[in-house]
Amino acid sequence: MSLQLHFAPSSAAMAPHILLEELGVPYERVLVDTDARAHKTPAYLKLNPNGLVPVLVDSAAPGGELVLYESAAICLHLADTHPHAKLMPALGTPERAHAYKWLMWLTNTLQATLIVYFYPHRWVDEGNASGVERLKLHARDRVDGLIDQLEAELARHGGPWLLGAEWSAVDAYAFMLCRWTRNFPRPARALPHINAWQKRVLARPAVQRMFANEGLKEPWF
Repeated sequence: MSLQLHFAPSSAAMAPHILLEELGVPYERVLVDTDARAHKTPAYLKLNPNGLVPVLVDSAAPGGELVLYESAAICLHLADTHPHAKLMPALGTPERAHAYKWLMWLTNTLQATLIVYFYPHRWVDEGNASGVERLKLHARDRVDGLIDQLEAELARHGGPWLLGAEWSAVDAYAFMLCRWTRNFPRPARALPHINAWQKRVLARPAVQRMFANEGLKEPWF
C-alpha cells in the first residue's frame, strides 16, 4: 500500500481518516499509542518532530517517499492527488477560495482554541490550578462564539454541507472539531443547523467505517 496513516483514535487524524475512507483507496492504518507516549519516541519524531498525530506517508509520491504532517495539509494533499473524488472545489474558482478560507479558519482559529482548552498546562505555570481553570473557561467561551459562526454559515446558505451544495474535505474537518465539544456544557450539537448537518455527516458510509476502524462508541458527536 502506498498510503500509510499514523493515527490515534478520536484525534486530529479523524479528518484525513474520513477522507481516506471516502476515497476508497488501499491504505494502511498505523496505530500510535499516545497513552504509552509512542508519539514521543525517536522513531516517531523522525516522522513528525512535533510529536503529534497524524502523519501520512505516501510512498508513491513523485520524487520519492513523502512524509506529511499537519491534518489540514494531509487533507489538501489527498484532495489534490485524487481530483476525481472532488474532495475540494475546482482550482481557481471562488468556491475553492472559500474552501481554503474555511479550512484555514478551522485549523488556525477553532482548532487552536480547542487545543488551549484541552491542554491549558502548555500556557500556565506548573501548580497554578486557578490559572488553568480560568484559561479553560476563557477558551471554552471563545469556542462557543466560533461554533456560532459555523451555525450562522449553515443557516445563511441553507445547503446540506458547510460549503453549500457539495460535500468536501471541509465537512470532514469541521465534523472532527465539532465532535471535540461533545462534553462541553453547550456542545456544537445543541445548535439546530449544526445538529442536522452532523447527522448528515454521520450517515455517510465513510464516516461509519472511520468510527468502526477507530473503535469509538457513542456519543458520536
